Amino acid sequence: MGVRRAGPHRRIPAATAKAAEALADATPNEEEPYWIAYFDEAELAGVTGGRLLDLARQDPRHHAERAADEIRTALFSRGSEAGRSHALDRIGLAECRFLIGDVGGGAEETHRAVSAARLTQSGRVRAQLGQLYPYTAGHQASRSVREARDSIRDLLSS
Repeated sequence: MGVRRAGPHRRIPAATAKAAEALADATPNEEEPYWIAYFDEAELAGVTGGRLLDLARQDPRHHAERAADEIRTALFSRGSEAGRSHALDRIGLAECRFLIGDVGGGAEETHRAVSAARLTQSGRVRAQLGQLYPYTAGHQASRSVREARDSIRDLLSS
């Protein structure tokens, strides 16, 4: 009988706590590579939210709200001046709202995501919007969701 490993739903919170502790104890030094300088509490929250969103796609009931909380922390910590990260956070938060079953909130966040996406030329942002699009399908009766879907389509076709 082999050793049973914890699933990602248990490893992510433990890894996040360990990363937060390491980040709090970190002191900048000249030996660190330039590309790590951007990594701060907001970035950790965004990365954590993204990984929890991955889990939420499989089990929304247990992970979507926590993913949304982490993504909101990243959004408010970074602000809209974060450009691409801000747009990705908005897209992730919209997806969380849809996963939770909050169609109206999902549509509202989708509008914010598209507005943020218009300010960046990121291919990754466009790809994520493409993955958000199916959440807006099948809600023909909801005007706000139809408008959100149309805004994604308009941006992706431009």
